[in-house]
Amino acid sequence: MAATGTDRLTPFEEARELVLGRARRLDAEAVPLREALGRVTAADVRASAPVPGFDNSAMDGFAVRAADLAGAGSATPVTLAIVDESRAGHPATRPVGPGEAIAISTGAVLPAGADAVVMVEKTERAGDALTVAGPVAAGTAVRHAGDDVAAGELVLPTGTPIGPAELGVLAELGVEPVLCRRRPRLAVVVSGDELVGPNEPLAPGQIRDANAHTLRALAERAGAEVVAEARVGDDPDATREALAAALADADLLVISGGISVGAHDHVKGALARLGVEQVLWRMAFKPGKPTWFGVGGDDGPLVLGLPGNPVSAMVCFTLLAWPAIRAMLGIDDPPQRTVAILDDECEREPNRLHAVRCRLTLRPDGLHAHSTGGQASHVLTSMLGAEALALIPPGDGPLAPGAEVEIEPLPYASA
Repeated sequence: MAATGTDRLTPFEEARELVLGRARRLDAEAVPLREALGRVTAADVRASAPVPGFDNSAMDGFAVRAADLAGAGSATPVTLAIVDESRAGHPATRPVGPGEAIAISTGAVLPAGADAVVMVEKTERAGDALTVAGPVAAGTAVRHAGDDVAAGELVLPTGTPIGPAELGVLAELGVEPVLCRRRPRLAVVVSGDELVGPNEPLAPGQIRDANAHTLRALAERAGAEVVAEARVGDDPDATREALAAALADADLLVISGGISVGAHDHVKGALARLGVEQVLWRMAFKPGKPTWFGVGGDDGPLVLGLPGNPVSAMVCFTLLAWPAIRAMLGIDDPPQRTVAILDDECEREPNRLHAVRCRLTLRPDGLHAHSTGGQASHVLTSMLGAEALALIPPGDGPLAPGAEVEIEPLPYASA
């Protein structure tokens, strides 16, 4: 398996392909319908019967034979005999004959012999006598069997994310349980002596750990199941133990911090001792140059080492781990890009692609990208309200306002 050289910065697009190329589609499992929201179909769903399953009324009224009302008019009203009723869930017990009508409710079975429904408002009723002062065309207010779905029709192809509408269609088709792709099991390990939880007291030099929360939230939004979380200090043995435990039951292990080359960065060494093969080390990308990716043996878990800076961790997870999770779920959902006009001057990096967090506005001249503010990798508030990343190509000197650049929408911003 090819690995990048120690001094080479891997271009971002190549880095993403390295990750996606190793994201295998997971196996399938049967999921109760009421728990299938947010899951992904693992097999084609076809209709075993038409929907609706029978001709029925689109409104409250009277089921009639159109031929009986062909000559009806205000001067020549037609009177029909009401002989039965068809209610939703309770069909009429007899057909409509010549000169007859059957009262019918919305959704009720259209009785045999009837080919139209006259709405209540266009009739007058006196006991069992119904007077109609106008003709009605055959098929009026009738919903035919199979109008929505024909028997045998492919309704949800493999790889369809299940939202509220899909859930309703599955129920309508009688699919229970649903064959879904197994959710990727994801473990999160954050590394650093300086990190403490949100309710822990801060000692000198310590900061509160944001990455455990942002990475877990991103993983769950992408469709993964977070099965393990750990925080570990800057100790080689403790780091190795934490990573070994996280690898035991994960399809994807995401680590933040401890991945660089400092004296107290122990993640790379621990992964090597655990037999995780390095595929990628360092990207030509800002924020996120010290990004690491590897694989834990044949069909083993994917391992993504992210920088500890909170913006770098969020951005690199979104661009690398998110599409890998979607690929594991069997979703054909390649990252989308479009073009926008910069509203702000943006610094360029000589040898790296620079992802600028931005908000989007549609104006008469096109889509505009406006920076969310300070773009340093520790300024987590720059992610607030961010809708996309403006991808500033490498170069010398700043890119002026008005320049057109590619943008990649943040997939969770509209979720």
